[in-house]
Amino acid sequence: MKLKQLSTKPIIRLSNILTTGTVLFWVLLFISFQSNAQELTLNNALTDKETSIIKIASYTAQGDLENLKVALHDGLDNKLTVNQIKEALVHVYAYAGFPRSIRGLQTFLQVLDDRKEMGVIDERGVESTPIPDTGEKYMRGKKILETLIGRPLDGPKPEYQKFSPEMDKFLKEHLFADIFERDVLTYKQRELVTISVIASLGALEPMLNSHLNLSLNVGWQPSQLHHFITTIERTASPEHAKTAKNVLARVLESVTD
Repeated sequence: MKLKQLSTKPIIRLSNILTTGTVLFWVLLFISFQSNAQELTLNNALTDKETSIIKIASYTAQGDLENLKVALHDGLDNKLTVNQIKEALVHVYAYAGFPRSIRGLQTFLQVLDDRKEMGVIDERGVESTPIPDTGEKYMRGKKILETLIGRPLDGPKPEYQKFSPEMDKFLKEHLFADIFERDVLTYKQRELVTISVIASLGALEPMLNSHLNLSLNVGWQPSQLHHFITTIERTASPEHAKTAKNVLARVLESVTD
């Protein structure tokens, strides 16, 4: 008796359907993963450029020049322009002093020379636009500070400004009019530099508290500030990083109350 041979065509067709379905499943999963990852980057995490800004500011403030070299190379590789990094290093001096800032700039020049010898030509980026000398500088600085804090400065001045009116003048005219008004870095980027320096120096909790609130006002999200802390934990001392983490927790708690 001759056995009837079963057709394999339905099995082959089923196999093709399963294969196509499997491929489609993995393609859709990959697209979904990419979309979620992009949304996470946009809404919840800092970009590589922003993380580089934190590291550069942190190491400069601490005078850790060896780690600063690595951070500068990474920042350029992450497509920060030469002028953006230079501006960040200049901004550091307002919170860590001229010596730290100048040593940072000298280290940056060395890094640029080393990269040039290796045949790497980094993008210089846009130059700072000259600040028009119009309007009273004190009032320009006051207006910028009001933008940062999100409210008018019409209340009584802090006690230290009453005790030292010249300090109030320096802050408004120089820090906010001369430095924050420069346009190579945005207010958000300048606040990122600022909190990186303050957190890394330590023992400046009231100022860190103020600038973390300013960071929220200029557009940084709580999740991004948590990411900021995880970066500081790798660049600053454990004690200073822990303090910064605690200050941020109190700031975010007060915002949600």
